[in-house]
Amino acid sequence: MNDTLSVEDSDGILEGETCLSLGDLGSAASRHNWRRSAVAVRDETVFAGLADGRVIAYDLENEAEERWSVDGDEERYVVSMDATDNLLVVGERGPEGRIRVFSSETGDLLWEYVTAEDVGPPARETFFAQPFVVDVRIAGETIVAAARRYERDGDVQYWSSVVYGFDLEGGLRWAYDDQASPIAVAVDDDRVAVAYNRCPDNHDHDHGLVVLDLETGDELANWDPGTPGERRVGDVAFTDEGIVVASHGDKHGYLLDDNCGEVWRVDLASERDLEGETLYAYPNHVAVANGTAVFVTGNTFAEGTRDPDGRHPNEHTAFAVDLEGEVAWSHDVRGFARCISASDGLVAIPSAQNFRERDAETHAVHVLEAATGPLETHPIEGISSAGDLSEGRLAVIEEPVEYHDEGVTRGEYRLHTWRLDGSSR
Repeated sequence: MNDTLSVEDSDGILEGETCLSLGDLGSAASRHNWRRSAVAVRDETVFAGLADGRVIAYDLENEAEERWSVDGDEERYVVSMDATDNLLVVGERGPEGRIRVFSSETGDLLWEYVTAEDVGPPARETFFAQPFVVDVRIAGETIVAAARRYERDGDVQYWSSVVYGFDLEGGLRWAYDDQASPIAVAVDDDRVAVAYNRCPDNHDHDHGLVVLDLETGDELANWDPGTPGERRVGDVAFTDEGIVVASHGDKHGYLLDDNCGEVWRVDLASERDLEGETLYAYPNHVAVANGTAVFVTGNTFAEGTRDPDGRHPNEHTAFAVDLEGEVAWSHDVRGFARCISASDGLVAIPSAQNFRERDAETHAVHVLEAATGPLETHPIEGISSAGDLSEGRLAVIEEPVEYHDEGVTRGEYRLHTWRLDGSSR
């Protein structure tokens, strides 16, 4: 399962591709699956967390040879990951919603934490009901993790969630719990920013963004787009100038100051009336590199229908906004992006299927210079489900896909890695 399938060179910024089989995985379909994999790059090692719970470390200095692996469990998906020179932190979606911490050198399990003891066990025997560790981050001497669990009773939806701060040995320093749905976490030297994509009307939590003290977990500030409905914030990133937010509520991008005061906002994909439909798209991701915020929007939605005829002109688009609030460039990523990653002035956006257009020619990973725009679009046969860009390396996990109106399986469950060309990087 771990044989190197191909090693190629390209004429673009991506060089020396390796492609490794990750085993069998049921095909994704026209609509998007939930996260089933995770990947992280650190110090010439790429770590892959898989849909059967396995974790594998590959040595990038030795043609991506397997360094170590940890057996998994088919009931548990590895869905979030972060690494340092010494530690690998893994978040799962499964019956226990485990946070697991390994030695990044040897793969030895150092400690684990069961979030289901806090957010509750699955209310139903469905994947969507399982506890979900949506994000993990290592910040100095603190490991931050956000976990949630979803439950529905008729038309009423409930989220139970906890954001944790652990020391490196697994001691719980603090926990911030609420009945809302965290989607992403950002950290800097002394703060944690938590983005909540849903804040149900039937609970008291009404802040799409909460900023916490990294050491104590105390709430320092909060912000909300102030829009009706439960949709709030899709992603968050720290900058030297403040906090950048992708708002689900009004489909804008924001720069906030350190106290969550609004500095500027930019319309990314807000409601537009086109041929009798009111269309919009959610800004799902944001990353900051070299003084530029790069936002990425998702699928078109419409008021009053789940299957609109039209397309929002800004769906599946990356927008670069300088920290004065001016749009520097935009780029069509052509499919749904599940993540964004930034390093050394570059941004990588793996794009998956556009479930309405269903064009396999759009499957790709996009590499862009944050300040100036696109550098390379590299085709992927299947869909890109996870990616990480760090230290002159890019890693992307590919999943197979079968569109409902084709009956053809495209791609495989594989790990792709590249070096990034350029003496300045």
